[in-house]
Amino acid sequence: MDDLTQRQIDILAAIVREQTETGEPVGSEILEKKYKLGVSPATIRNEMVELEKKGYLNKTHFSSGRVPSAKGYRFYIKNIMKEKELSTVDEVAYKHSIWDERNKEYRMFAQATKILAQKTGLMSLITTNSGDLYYAGIGNLLSREEFLEAQTRRLFSRLDEINFWEEILKLAYVTDQDVMFILGQDDFKDPIFESCASVFGEFESPQVKGIIGVIGPKSIRYEDVVPQIRFFSNLIEDIIRENK
Repeated sequence: MDDLTQRQIDILAAIVREQTETGEPVGSEILEKKYKLGVSPATIRNEMVELEKKGYLNKTHFSSGRVPSAKGYRFYIKNIMKEKELSTVDEVAYKHSIWDERNKEYRMFAQATKILAQKTGLMSLITTNSGDLYYAGIGNLLSREEFLEAQTRRLFSRLDEINFWEEILKLAYVTDQDVMFILGQDDFKDPIFESCASVFGEFESPQVKGIIGVIGPKSIRYEDVVPQIRFFSNLIEDIIRENK
């Protein structure tokens, strides 16, 4: 699978899961004690060095531990991750949360971002091809230790740059994926966003096209977030198509 051995895949998966859980750089000792990889801490350290050389891990400046790179997270999402299914209770709750606003699109979008932010604990956002921008959950990012003050200020300033979000929206025109991942500085086109990630789903009707998603650290719980994004984007598309 790519250029990784099975042992390296197992170690990468464990690092992603641990970093997602704690938000902290991951060392070999915790991997050996917690994840029962069947090899010594020294072997784990050697494999982590190899994963770093291959671009799947980054070493932090202030710790001996490592964190997954954008490449590492992409590999995890594509090859390892197992999405959690939304329960029927959650699906009904999502639908009821915006159903009363279905006849006024702008109110439905505003409510949708509010609910998604509450459910995921991240910042949520909707942008459309008509230049509308809705977001909620800024306080969720302020509470995340992974976000430095400079990152938070820069991200907030981007909320006033509609052209930036229009460029992200254009990605929906060139991908056939129902969920899009924007990871790190290469995708965001800005080095300040190296530790950031976004997950977006598309919705479309003859009158409007848009995306709904979340923004947070790369250590998002993708297994939980992706099915929520997919369901919410499909729900919004169904509603706006029925109303037109």
